[in-house]
Amino acid sequence: MSAHSKMHLAIEPRFGNHSQMDWSHGPGHWLFEPGLYMITARTYQKLPDLHSPMRLDFFLSSLFNYAREFEWNLRAWATLPNHYHFIAASSRPANLRKFLGKLHMKTAEQLNLWDNTPGRKLWFQFWDSHITFERSYLARLNYVHQNPVKYGLVPLAETYQWCSASWFIQNAPAAFVRTVKSFKTDQVNVPDDF
Repeated sequence: MSAHSKMHLAIEPRFGNHSQMDWSHGPGHWLFEPGLYMITARTYQKLPDLHSPMRLDFFLSSLFNYAREFEWNLRAWATLPNHYHFIAASSRPANLRKFLGKLHMKTAEQLNLWDNTPGRKLWFQFWDSHITFERSYLARLNYVHQNPVKYGLVPLAETYQWCSASWFIQNAPAAFVRTVKSFKTDQVNVPDDF
């Protein structure tokens, strides 16, 4: 059984109200309301530190484990050599910093061990957005699934094993898959110049 099928992943979300608070440094993190969030993070200096199947497997397994530990229910994910995106729901979104802090710390420790580069900075900032509208959710689902295609890694998203597209196609109702695939991704506002 693959790591994808072991995860309990809900497909259809509930949407709540949006509130936000800006911080004076780095990207704003609006983590006050339970609900759906899209998260994006990249490697430091956009370096392809997840450049092999072994590293991508390790990172994705770590993402699944820490999402479970911090009670984030993954809905979609895409892990590429120098960045990742995921959509997840949480009833306690304020713990996202701890979740990503542990994910980034533990994966950096292991990658630095493999590269014999102790203490090297591996991860850069993360960006989050609270998804409050159904159309935004559907567009972002398609965006995350299509990210490996956008970067030329595969011609079809479902053939990229470090992305949830294949899992989604196999587990979601066919009508929902068609609906999600019908959403254009070129207008989705996500930091993604990697």
